[in-house]
Amino acid sequence: MKIDDDGSWVNSALKIDKDRLFGFSLRKMSFSVVCSRLFWSFRFWFLIVEVEDLEAFPIIFHIPTCAYLRIIRPIQAFHPQSMTIIELLENLPPEGEEDLIPEIHQQLEDSGKTLVILDDDPTGTQTVFDVPVLTSLDPVDVEAALDEEPPVLFILTNSRALTPEQTTVLHRKLGAVLKKFSDDLIVVSRSDSTLCGHFPLETNILREALALPNAPTLFIPFCGAGGRLTVNDIHYVVEGDTATPAHLTPFARDKFFPFSHSYLPDYIAEKAGGAVDVQSISLEQLRSGDITAELAALPDGCTCIINATSRKDLDVLSHALYQSERQFIFRSAASFVQSFAGITSRPPLESWQMQDLDPNPNGGLIVVGSLDSKTSDQLADLLENAPDAVVMELDVPSLVSGETPELPLHETIASGKTVIIHTSRERIEVDDNLALSETVSKALVALVKSVKARPSFIIANGGMTASEIATQALGIKNARVLGQILPGVPVWTMGNETRHPGLVYVIFPSNVGGDDELTQAYLKLK
Repeated sequence: MKIDDDGSWVNSALKIDKDRLFGFSLRKMSFSVVCSRLFWSFRFWFLIVEVEDLEAFPIIFHIPTCAYLRIIRPIQAFHPQSMTIIELLENLPPEGEEDLIPEIHQQLEDSGKTLVILDDDPTGTQTVFDVPVLTSLDPVDVEAALDEEPPVLFILTNSRALTPEQTTVLHRKLGAVLKKFSDDLIVVSRSDSTLCGHFPLETNILREALALPNAPTLFIPFCGAGGRLTVNDIHYVVEGDTATPAHLTPFARDKFFPFSHSYLPDYIAEKAGGAVDVQSISLEQLRSGDITAELAALPDGCTCIINATSRKDLDVLSHALYQSERQFIFRSAASFVQSFAGITSRPPLESWQMQDLDPNPNGGLIVVGSLDSKTSDQLADLLENAPDAVVMELDVPSLVSGETPELPLHETIASGKTVIIHTSRERIEVDDNLALSETVSKALVALVKSVKARPSFIIANGGMTASEIATQALGIKNARVLGQILPGVPVWTMGNETRHPGLVYVIFPSNVGGDDELTQAYLKLK
């Protein structure tokens, strides 16, 4: 599919032109004829959008299926609606039965290349295990990590916490280092499954830095652990048994990365600021089992949406990519990383796998910085179900007014009690949201730094919070992904250079899990 400069949509099976939007040409008609036809056409279109179940439209109005496909399907793209997960998935072709992961793992090994994941916040490790993470962006450290030639390497850019200007500088510098190793690397730009982040800015910079002007960009926001599905080029967020178009969720109102569309061709055009060559690989194509021809046929420089409702869909993509002779730019959520690396799924970690080797009588530390509604609900559940923990609130209005918080974190943890420190929940209206976030992060970093005793565990909730605590408060330059404490919630072990070598560090995404999952993580570590 392509969004033309003139506003028309082009697809091999469908073309809608704005001059024929109502089924007839508006040109070369008398004024009275135009008015008459528009009147009846508008009445018809209002009837369409008033029909709650668009799939029933051909039956209700006795319209041939071919006419329905030409008229109603495009309206669904204009007006995506919430539905049950059963309704979303019921008419899809079956997934492939073959497990391609062992073969994909072998394909990566045979390529002799390192799969480098540029992670715009630390939650991108939520689907993998036993892989290294580098948080230092010093070129010397990056080159040293690449020289070791690991099969997979995560590099934490934390660019979602940066301005467009800052991430431009960062990606150009990082791109210059990666270019030196480009023959031995496959680079993936990993970002948020709820469509927040610097896109297409970061992929455009990588295209330039890696000298890949003709490479198609594959846009892959599916994330199974988070319940993010892409069907018919519409991206959904699943909560319970309801699939909601992403633009109707609170994620679309993100204060840094708001968006207005769940229909991804429109989302991509919105973020690009103009007409974009957008292609799509459908679930029907993926579930045929082989998309090598579709990848080969993609126009140079296009952006291609990958539909997916399961990791097996991505496995078909990954398998075909290793067979392709083309080079691609990747913008994906976490599930594609697991698939492309050929990493099998493992059950969540058991409590004993996350304990210190030596007995640790100290309490744990839970830091909650995110103000997302899901995080607030999870925090409320934790406070209700952790009566033995000591709760401390960081008052954000006081920070804004210049006060320096003094909270007894060290003494409390050293006494054997777990501390839950969280920011105040009310939102503060300021002109510079990023500056406010930096102020709050600095305060949390200072408080965590004040803890000299080794906590028995650390949980950080929210990507920006987790990144700042990891790098600034704990001194993490190198970590290893141990696995997940709960689906979609990664656990790192800290490197020897840190304040607490070998300690587990739980990174709790602010957009994952039910209301009780932060509580579950705490009880598992308690």
